[in-house]
Amino acid sequence: MTLSLDNIQWDGLFPPSVSQHDPSEFAGLVAGRSILVTGAGGSIGAALGRVIHELKPQTLVLLDSSEQNLYHIHRDLSALSGAAKIVPVIGSVADERCLRDLFERYRPEIIYHAAALKHVPLGEMNPFAVVRNNVFGTSTAAVIAQEFLAERLIMISTDKAVNPFSIMGACKRLAELVLLGMGDARTRMTSIRLGNVLGSEGSVVPLFLEQIARGGPVTVTDPEVERYFLTMQETVHRVLAAAASCPAESAIAIPLMGQPVKIADLAQYLIAQAAATGVSISFTGLRPGDKLHEEFVSQRETISDKIGRGLQWVRSPRLSESELEAGLAELDAAMCELDLDKLLATLTRLVPEYQPSAYLQSQVEQAAT
Repeated sequence: MTLSLDNIQWDGLFPPSVSQHDPSEFAGLVAGRSILVTGAGGSIGAALGRVIHELKPQTLVLLDSSEQNLYHIHRDLSALSGAAKIVPVIGSVADERCLRDLFERYRPEIIYHAAALKHVPLGEMNPFAVVRNNVFGTSTAAVIAQEFLAERLIMISTDKAVNPFSIMGACKRLAELVLLGMGDARTRMTSIRLGNVLGSEGSVVPLFLEQIARGGPVTVTDPEVERYFLTMQETVHRVLAAAASCPAESAIAIPLMGQPVKIADLAQYLIAQAAATGVSISFTGLRPGDKLHEEFVSQRETISDKIGRGLQWVRSPRLSESELEAGLAELDAAMCELDLDKLLATLTRLVPEYQPSAYLQSQVEQAAT
């Protein structure tokens, strides 16, 4: 049997969700307004775009650096009925001129910031690109959103930002700190930490399905590695809920989660669902930046008692305005010089929980010889 994402029965692995995910409760946040989705061609950005389109915005601006991904989501939304003006923009959030022009033309009131480099091992091999996109892209978007008096900016963060081992996680944590230091009552800024999204680009499920279809083996890094999962429907609902609940003081939201699932159990479950007898699991070892277990809250953070719409809120340490400004200037200098040692030293000072991978440390040592 050939197994696709559409015919997987998840109830045997994940308990069925009892909460409703009716997007119409967020119509007042969208209807008749100008909305910007960055990273709109990615899995989460595209799913957000589809739901936002259903809620009848006046203008929906789709920003993505991938021409092909942007083409697909623009084509899909343009084929739907509705009066929304859909604007596809090829560009990067780190491109200030592009972003400023976009804001001048369309005056987005709410920004869903999903643009990010998210692949952990690729990020370890391309640290400067990750810093530029995930840190400076977020900083640029936040500065311009404030300048144009946007109402809200909601960033998709990750559980990998907690006690990060990877450059991607460290940069997402620093992006959270950027928003914590910038948001105010005029332009509210919130980050929402997500775990793995079932079926999203880069997630293990599509990879496992490809491997099963080829006859295996299914590759898992370690027998003990485990992750938290949400469905795409749950993810979109939580992101819209974070936008609706966004407090005046910048904050970090986390979704209410069930128990983590071992990736080996997920692989075995998919093999069984596909009735793929003879397909084995191969353990390949943790990759640079990988962790066995992910967390949603660090030891330096606390969870507030406020719970609503499937979310909790995290009280997190912040950087002062001067610390943030000086740190970003040092990161920029390190990037201009392609100085990895300086880059990591600055990141670990700004994000003291960050433990650079052995791979990146070896790259620093090689550059010094």
